[in-house]
Amino acid sequence: MSLRLRRHIEEIVTLTDAEFDYVLPHFESKKFKKHQFVVQQGNYVDQEYFVLEGLLKSTYLGDDGKEHILQFSMENWWVTDYQAFNNHEKATLNIDCIEDVTVLVLTDFNKSKLCSEMHKMEHFFRIKTNTGYVGLQQRILSFLKFDARSRYMHLIEKYPQLYQRVPKTLMASYLGVSRETLSRFTA
Repeated sequence: MSLRLRRHIEEIVTLTDAEFDYVLPHFESKKFKKHQFVVQQGNYVDQEYFVLEGLLKSTYLGDDGKEHILQFSMENWWVTDYQAFNNHEKATLNIDCIEDVTVLVLTDFNKSKLCSEMHKMEHFFRIKTNTGYVGLQQRILSFLKFDARSRYMHLIEKYPQLYQRVPKTLMASYLGVSRETLSRFTA
């Protein structure tokens, strides 16, 4: 568990053993079962999650009761309702488990503490935030620039493991198509 976190951080910054020994206790390991909520719409959010094992989905429940999938999060990804987390507001998203999940939990307090005390961790989180922003921008642009089949092909090319792990109904919802349309793409 700690080795995976260290490898992940060291993709961006190098830590000495002493530095990592300081970082690690700021995280808490937690397990969630399939279909369990990690974040629930309407609740306050003061935690961010680093996924060690499993798969989650972040969704928005519209006024019409329709679930809109914003993203999937798998191993080595960070996830939370960032609007609620950063602004100390109630969640507008639900984040629940598609599979059993193990995460490392980082509270807002501990993240702020790490960033104020260690420039390397502040740099790490800045890069992760920028990378997430770029990913979100690419997702929005894909809906503006590409048809559904092209979005599907791009998703499978970029994240082939998702195709095996995400139920087809959820995959269709994420791509903004019906289950039947998705079936035509895979035929």
